[in-house]
Amino acid sequence: MIFNKSNNREPAVAGQFYPSSANTLRNELEEFFSQATDVKTSQPLRAIVSPHAGYIFSGEVAAAAFNQIPANKSYKNVFVLASSHRYSFGGASVYTDGNYETPLGEITVNKKTGKQLMASSSVFADHTESHYHEHSLEVQLPFLQYRLANNFKLVPIILGTNSPSTCKKLAKALQPYFTANNLFVVSTDFSHFPTYENAKLVDQLTADAICKNHPKKLLKTLEKNKNKPIENLATSLCGWTSVLTLLYLTKNKNFEFKQLTYKNSGDSQLYGGKDRVVGYWALGVYEKAVFEISASEKQEILQLARNSIARFLGTDVKENTHKKYDDSILDKKAGAFISIYIDNDLRGCIGGFAGEKTLREMIKRFAVSATNDQRFDPVEASELDRMTLEVSVLTPLKKIKSIDEIELGKHGIYIKSGFNSGTFLPQVVEKTGWSKKEFLGRCSKNKAGIGWNGWKTAELYTYEVVIVKDNQEKTS
Repeated sequence: MIFNKSNNREPAVAGQFYPSSANTLRNELEEFFSQATDVKTSQPLRAIVSPHAGYIFSGEVAAAAFNQIPANKSYKNVFVLASSHRYSFGGASVYTDGNYETPLGEITVNKKTGKQLMASSSVFADHTESHYHEHSLEVQLPFLQYRLANNFKLVPIILGTNSPSTCKKLAKALQPYFTANNLFVVSTDFSHFPTYENAKLVDQLTADAICKNHPKKLLKTLEKNKNKPIENLATSLCGWTSVLTLLYLTKNKNFEFKQLTYKNSGDSQLYGGKDRVVGYWALGVYEKAVFEISASEKQEILQLARNSIARFLGTDVKENTHKKYDDSILDKKAGAFISIYIDNDLRGCIGGFAGEKTLREMIKRFAVSATNDQRFDPVEASELDRMTLEVSVLTPLKKIKSIDEIELGKHGIYIKSGFNSGTFLPQVVEKTGWSKKEFLGRCSKNKAGIGWNGWKTAELYTYEVVIVKDNQEKTS
């Protein structure tokens, strides 16, 4: 039974695509994750592409995708995009009638967000029945439950469209939700029914096209694949509309696609015939590194700030020599803010944006200025042994047209109106828990001095930071 009195969407393919026993399923998932690819990166994960076949064929590849989710990560929502195998309709359907269930338990559906999406755009159709028997979304859920322990809210979306323009509209509606505190899971298998070797060839071409992060390049590649003389190739990307929607979300933005693991059904030891196979890729989508700052450069940044402060306060310091590199971040033009903590209490935070000065020069200047931040008592030489530092290295300012472009926790904001201006670093939100309107309003009023609503008519800019800090934990 798929639909019960609570309006929950019950498992439709448990016992077919994956085990119906919770214990058996959990053990199988544990085995998949123990073999999963582990990609070492500090780049924040924003989305994954995962296959949706029976676990005996694609489970190991799917685990490689879900294994990229940081352990104990807490997301506001997990959006799962899956293209319908049974229905064709003009748009996408969000399930809001109840929760989703698997043998591992009930998953809370964020019905409020789902209804907001449906109200926001006509691209969302009332097609609840498309969820009832669809396996491509369901099979992703046990992996999420295993990795996130049911500690997430689900936004389940089935795509019934075969129109690129509709995918573009769908991406526009989803764009406000494509933020650092949400995860997107995109469900798709790759080639269907070519031979083993032909599958490897065409699946690599398709994965390469996806990783170029441009919708037109993917569509062009799919068309080229279709026209290749490959026998029995029914499709080279069965969930292409879901993937295309993802590319419209990430196009021309600061994201990087990574190829994690590839297999096809011919690799299955039990049922792996090689004459007609289905291909599976695991892909990860990450925020690109704003600046690459090496461990030695971080050490030099902190030492430079500390020594500048010590000298200004009349204390002799011994310079540690650092190996010089032609492309050192310290010799590039970049903005910086220096935060000084004494016994974990903030005692100064002053900085500025990139101009004609190098980062080295900016650190020296603002480290000294931060010792005499007018909001706090001046830092004394006797306090230096209790001082910890945080240096925020800033990217160049980017002018924005809409506050929808601001991602809380990722972007700092700079507000300018005439001769008045003010800024908040992105980490301010983490410490205060402010909403976007509070972030803007307080910056506008308290920093720029143009009133709570002054940002509505001011110039708005965003920037990002790389934080370099002492190991000791600080709180303000």
